[in-house]
Amino acid sequence: MNLRSFLVVLLVILAASAVLRGVWLTADPPVRRAVGIVWHDEGAWVHNARNAALWDVWRTDEWNPVFVAPVFTALEYAAFELLGVGTWQARIVPALSGLAAIIAIAIALQALAGRRAAVVGAVLLGVNYPFVMWNRAALMESTMTACLVLAWMAWTLAERRPAWGVLAGLAAVAAFFTKAAAAFFIAAFGLELAVAAWIGWQSATLGRRHAMLRVGAGAAGLIGGALLVAAAFVLPWWDEYRFYNWQMSVTRKPSYTLGALVDRATWLPIVQGLFSSMLVELTAGIVACVAILVRWRTAPSAERLLVLWILVGLVELVVHDSGNERRYVMFIPALIALASLLLAARTPPFGVVGARKGLQLLPAALALPLLAYVLAGSFVRPWLTTSIEAGQLSTAVRLSAALAATVILLLVWRGRAALRWLAGRTVAPAAMKLLVTVAALWHVWQFGTWAATRTFYNHQASIALGRLLEPGTLVQGKLANGMSLENGIRPLFIGNGFGNYDDRLDRDDVRYILTYDLPRIGYESSDGSGLIQGILDHYPGWRVVATFPVEEARGEERAVLIDKFPESFPAHARD
Repeated sequence: MNLRSFLVVLLVILAASAVLRGVWLTADPPVRRAVGIVWHDEGAWVHNARNAALWDVWRTDEWNPVFVAPVFTALEYAAFELLGVGTWQARIVPALSGLAAIIAIAIALQALAGRRAAVVGAVLLGVNYPFVMWNRAALMESTMTACLVLAWMAWTLAERRPAWGVLAGLAAVAAFFTKAAAAFFIAAFGLELAVAAWIGWQSATLGRRHAMLRVGAGAAGLIGGALLVAAAFVLPWWDEYRFYNWQMSVTRKPSYTLGALVDRATWLPIVQGLFSSMLVELTAGIVACVAILVRWRTAPSAERLLVLWILVGLVELVVHDSGNERRYVMFIPALIALASLLLAARTPPFGVVGARKGLQLLPAALALPLLAYVLAGSFVRPWLTTSIEAGQLSTAVRLSAALAATVILLLVWRGRAALRWLAGRTVAPAAMKLLVTVAALWHVWQFGTWAATRTFYNHQASIALGRLLEPGTLVQGKLANGMSLENGIRPLFIGNGFGNYDDRLDRDDVRYILTYDLPRIGYESSDGSGLIQGILDHYPGWRVVATFPVEEARGEERAVLIDKFPESFPAHARD
């Protein structure tokens, strides 16, 4: 493929990817073939950006996620200032982030493995159904993931020009300050800097100098970016930053008992279906992981970083939270990059030497149980979806563990023979085209089934709410944040122990509450905290003013606007 054809193909891929991300941008996230998007979280996470765009003040109440996601908040504010406040304006930021990730992965793969790999990676990331749908939600995951891909791209280019390492470090820091879940990538990048320095130090004089320059540039980007953000943002607002990023996000949420860690480890491929929705990419990506681990010391640094991206990320999920599908989005580009390297490889992925000694195979042996379990569980899950969604996980976990153990035993028995057979081999072009086509068509079909049944309930509910309430009206409940993008209300987010929690029963200046009445009155989350029900019990004279059909992955739901003081004010007109 010559350069002109390559650029034309990439432009076509980008155009198609832009259509998938931009068409019907105000539509509800998918309920059938759900991907874990909680729609009412969008308004909550753009809260500070909306405040600044509408009222020229960042903080209007006690819910301020700017301290969790300053990069995301700044980008959302720029979108609101340029385009106005609204649903599609909020979603344009993750949509553009998704396109940026496609461009970055294509550049990195072209530099690492050639144009064919770049096209494969761009196609697979461009149409990947979960990634497309998260790129259409005004949440931090897409922007964080785009920063991760940018960091990997820069580190790949640093192989030729070490100065790119500075950008790699800065992008990794930007990912962390988009969402702190990117801490795993900081750890992975730091590990690769150490490995690259150790390997580079053993090289010849010229190679040693180049390796040390690259490692130094990457470390400078990480350290310099962290110091800059610490001085400009973290230290001036240290109490708020510590509360949101440590007390609320770490100590308040997960349990760290041995049993909890085992649960989260066994849940990795079982509880959520993201891995199961991209089996071609997952399988090829895990095989590529093993191939890189087998030739760990001689593999390019960018390839090792992809493997660490997967492994350290999985460990982070085990430690923190593997039960929330949004935490899996960060793996999509890494798996696709690995799959592209395997499918479009011009040199043998497993190298040219079939038999390797024990110590050379140690990295692969250590990672294999985890990778085998993730792969086995992802194939098992679609057959047991109904029982898994009902909370019956034991059968899926045991079957997945048995399949993974079988694979490992086979490799122990015939592993060296398999390596000799794989040595010197690449994926045939015809097989590569078939697998990429199957994967792409599967994702396009998934998008098509969503498009055929798409709804706009949430967007319409927000507009209807704006017809009922004057701009500036105070409304309690985190659903108020979710329904705030198409109107001018002032929502008061009530979290379990954070946000506007402490004075929730003392706000007699707030007349309205927004919550659900389906599946039950006061329902806002599955944690059973009953926050809204407690407010309703405190104001027993409340009355429902209006109802709004809304759509989310849990099934039939309906939002209600409640008047806390119907006797003290004239009756409100019904919609």
